[in-house]
Amino acid sequence: MSAPRTLTGATARVILPPRRKRRRGSAEPTSAAEATGASRWVVLGVLILLALYSVGPLWWLLVSATKTRGDLYRSNGMWFADFNLWDNLVALFTYQDGIFSLWMANTVLYAGLGSIGLTAVALSAGYALAKYRYRGRGATMALIIASFLIPGSLLIVPTFILFTRIGLYDTIWAMILPGMFGAFSVYLAKVYAEGAVPTELMEAARIDGAGEYRIFFSMGTRLMTTAGATIFLLHFVQSWNTFMWPLVFLKGEEKWPVMLGLYSWLQRGIDSQYDLTGLVIVGSLISTIPMVLLMVAMQRYWRSGLTIGSLK
Repeated sequence: MSAPRTLTGATARVILPPRRKRRRGSAEPTSAAEATGASRWVVLGVLILLALYSVGPLWWLLVSATKTRGDLYRSNGMWFADFNLWDNLVALFTYQDGIFSLWMANTVLYAGLGSIGLTAVALSAGYALAKYRYRGRGATMALIIASFLIPGSLLIVPTFILFTRIGLYDTIWAMILPGMFGAFSVYLAKVYAEGAVPTELMEAARIDGAGEYRIFFSMGTRLMTTAGATIFLLHFVQSWNTFMWPLVFLKGEEKWPVMLGLYSWLQRGIDSQYDLTGLVIVGSLISTIPMVLLMVAMQRYWRSGLTIGSLK
């Protein structure tokens, strides 16, 4: 009996089993690609709903700021009516001799100086905790972590007593000085400095004759730019929206920040000539513009911070 003949070379052919014909009405099993595509559409739909939910209040604020007093209460809240934005802006900046502009200036002063001071203190303290070893370092870290776990509302009464005794009550320093010290910001700077500032680079700078202050200001601050931008922005937004602190520590309305001033208008409701509710809406829209501009301006610091570790 002869052995089966083997086909080689160009004459070799692969014999495949016949393909089964799919019956009509029978569904094919869902492939992995189809399942992945369906899950992507579900995730996309959820993200769109969340985006609409987040942007909805801002859209309502923008639409309501363009309406007259009557349209504000009678028209559709999510769509425009008669465009009256310019008249509303004029009324906002002329009411009570333009006190809204003073409130905005106060807010910029409080938030700006406090955030700059906090950023400088946090970067210095965080850098020292991360890069230097000294007696009591562990106890210092324990106190820092314990202090930012305490709610800020519990510190209002003792701080009020302290500021009253040293003469800082009802002054701008009552708004600026407390904001320059934040335990959480120090902890954030310390964690970032541990990974962003190489110890070997500091040793090389010391060998070259650089002092500790020069190493920090010339090298440490530049490597910690992303942490500084994050600390500055977080505190600026918090100070911009602060309400309870100025309510307790400031008496005269000429020293109020914008949020406390708008709240006072909202409590009054209606004046003899103006609908203060409409002015509060327009003022709320204007007060968001500095924070949006600051966020856009500081994007480059986060972008450079994310790519700093990818360069060799």
